Amino acid sequence: MNYLIKKIRPLIVFIMTIAVTAVLSGQTVETGIEQLVKSDFGILKGKRVGLVTNPTGVDHNLRSTIDILFNAPGVKLVALYGPEHGVRGEFTAGALVQGETDPATGLPVYSLYGKTRKPTPEMLQGIDVLVYDIQDIGSRSYTFISTLGLVMLAAAENNIPVVVLDRPNPLGGIRMEGALTRPGFISFVSQFEIPYIHGLTVGELAMFLNGEQMLQGILKCQLEVVKMKGWTRDMYFNETLLPWVPSSPQVPSGETPLFYAATGIAGELHTINEGVGYTLPFQLFATDWINADLLAGNLNNLKLPGIIFRPIHYTPRYGTYKDKLVHGVQVHMIDPENAPLTLIQFYIMQEIHRLWPEKDLFADASRLQMFDKVCGTDSVRLLFKKSYLVNDISGIWSRDIPAYRTRASKYFLYD
Repeated sequence: MNYLIKKIRPLIVFIMTIAVTAVLSGQTVETGIEQLVKSDFGILKGKRVGLVTNPTGVDHNLRSTIDILFNAPGVKLVALYGPEHGVRGEFTAGALVQGETDPATGLPVYSLYGKTRKPTPEMLQGIDVLVYDIQDIGSRSYTFISTLGLVMLAAAENNIPVVVLDRPNPLGGIRMEGALTRPGFISFVSQFEIPYIHGLTVGELAMFLNGEQMLQGILKCQLEVVKMKGWTRDMYFNETLLPWVPSSPQVPSGETPLFYAATGIAGELHTINEGVGYTLPFQLFATDWINADLLAGNLNNLKLPGIIFRPIHYTPRYGTYKDKLVHGVQVHMIDPENAPLTLIQFYIMQEIHRLWPEKDLFADASRLQMFDKVCGTDSVRLLFKKSYLVNDISGIWSRDIPAYRTRASKYFLYD
């Protein structure tokens, strides 16, 4: 045995060297801010810049885009604009953000998630160009892309160019799921006629909104996207080798966007806990009356591709069922590419109804409007509640995708 090990040791060392070299040779993906730095900030030279960003606006060394532009030669950073959670990420979900002065730079910070969500002419006074650098998570209900659209609209109205520093879509650029937002259901959590999982990078989405005249009528902004280097449409975030900065308090890792899409819609009902308030946000589905083993067994018997359900018991420290022991399932993604991502929560609700038909997850009438807004239509809820069968809504959920994919593909920047 020792002789054999000695003979193959050089081969083992060679293979390990190749593997380590591949990891250490550099990052797989370079973001828009890194490409901008490489260009010596050419498109911003001599300009007074307003920056729309939050803690996710960093390079691979976690240097803030704020600091990079503030210290960039020939660039005059003059104002900051913050989306939900604020420029520095100090506000919780849904909390109104106030204007302030940034303590690190002394620059004025204008809130785009407070009394106003679209920059006013006063906020844009003295700005030559608006730069947007925020990490999206790929789901329509995440409000950063709504802020993007309103920034573009304000820029178009005030003849100010917009530069989007592109970042990866953590769900990749192939998956597209959900009904398009219907008239009457446009809101800050579904502001555009796009599916729930839109399949675009933030730069591509900006081009789509501009090109498909979704800002407001015939308005278009002067738009430039600083492309990434090395990103391909089949990449999930962990394949980019980029660091993940929590995009909000409940999205702590690069895998969380997958779970957000899988349970976040149902979480709007406030009759289940989806892990918010516990250590596994959006990975769970629990109440104080579910039999965890029964539910996990039923769900695993469905043999849904790419996922396994595990019984779990825990006590949320805030949110729905705060300080109560709840029981349910944890969603384990073993093959995200083939998992029926956004339909997972509907399969769970289907099996809950099968086991406990007397329980109504839609019992809180005050939350139905938000559920419908996130879905983009009330048709999903109304049809699902008739029999609690996923098959009944699969048509509504998927039929818009082929036409949307054709429209969206005109704006693809990456293969």
